[in-house]
Amino acid sequence: MSELVLAAVDQGVLTLTFNRPETLNAWTDAMGRRYFDLLEEAERNPEVRAVVVTGAGKGFCSGADFKTLNAIQTGSYDEKPDPRPNTFPTSIAKPIVAAVNGACAGLGMVHALVCDLVFTAEDAKWTTAFPRRGLVAEYGLSWVLPRVMGQQRAMDVLLSGRVFTGREAYELGLANRAVPGESVVAEAQAYARELAAYSSPASMAVIKRQVWRDWDVTLEESAKTATQEMLASFGRPDFAEGVASFLERRPPAFPAL
Repeated sequence: MSELVLAAVDQGVLTLTFNRPETLNAWTDAMGRRYFDLLEEAERNPEVRAVVVTGAGKGFCSGADFKTLNAIQTGSYDEKPDPRPNTFPTSIAKPIVAAVNGACAGLGMVHALVCDLVFTAEDAKWTTAFPRRGLVAEYGLSWVLPRVMGQQRAMDVLLSGRVFTGREAYELGLANRAVPGESVVAEAQAYARELAAYSSPASMAVIKRQVWRDWDVTLEESAKTATQEMLASFGRPDFAEGVASFLERRPPAFPAL
């Protein structure tokens, strides 16, 4: 099972690679469990300050494995599901950057968009695929997509299930950057290394929690919570180090989360 997702740490960045290239990294419960386990380990590991997620070979994740879908259809699926939801990465206190290197379809698109940032290869093939498989907008995409790209654009990609490129995904607001395919992982890692070197782990954890949570609250509630979080941040060593490093014109040395 450990080979289903590869893991490597360098300069504070953990790179996780879905490793079923023969299926364009089609999602299975076993691969998902390993991925989520590694995210939990990353959250506990003080050496890890940011995470990059990508796929081996020519795909990021081509969606749910067809053997799984067929078993569900025939009633023979008997694997116990992971209790952690597919939105689990949003609960991890460290920033996660998706490096979409190739096919990003259905459930794979879900897992790209529950990361905090998305870098995509310009020629990567994106699709929701759901209506072309007789399925619906799965795992919160009907909530995420209108918020990141607007309702009309969300309706387009959800109702049509059409294939579009990473370049269009960027233009639609689904990705932070669209770059040549051969450099997408390196660029995502470089960005993550910058987070690891210059951004406070405590600050990033709180900001991530604020952004994902605040979609559900009013402006007044968000402002009230932000004030409480700001007062709490004044008492952390990260604040003292952030100010000191700025005044001393040196890189910060923030403590681990």
